Amino acid sequence: MVKRILGCAMLLSVMGQPAIAAQEEQGLVTYHAMTTELALKAAQTAMEACRQADYQVSVAVVDRGGNVQVLLRDRFAGAHTPDTAIGKAWTAVSFRTNTTELTNLMERGELPTGLLNVPGVVVVGGGIKVEAAGAIVGGIGVSGTPSGEADEKCANAGFDSIRELLEF
Repeated sequence: MVKRILGCAMLLSVMGQPAIAAQEEQGLVTYHAMTTELALKAAQTAMEACRQADYQVSVAVVDRGGNVQVLLRDRFAGAHTPDTAIGKAWTAVSFRTNTTELTNLMERGELPTGLLNVPGVVVVGGGIKVEAAGAIVGGIGVSGTPSGEADEKCANAGFDSIRELLEF
């Protein structure tokens, strides 16, 4: 009787998962990624939103692995802003959390301050994750406004401009 129960349990655990088993056999996974054109549209829209508010900024869009897809720097944006924008986008993707939320967690003592010692981490508002169908497909980072909240507002404008194109 025990053997029969175990056999049924094993059979049920395998049924309904043929795609997963096939992927494991192949050693490959499939995931969605933004095209360069889509990333560029998000970056341009984010920059334009900041320009409308009279801010000169840098905007970075990274893929789901944190690799830079697009980097734009307005003519009078500070020299530090490209690296900061990349860091914000990378941080949002790496920690799967917008950087404003990470900043709030750190201020409340709910996030270890040692996180700031991790190379590339920028815990300042203005980095957002880009999600499609429940999966992170990239991140947008903006740097150069007077506040992280304003940076994030521009980043969200970029995301909003591509949101419908990400639905699948």
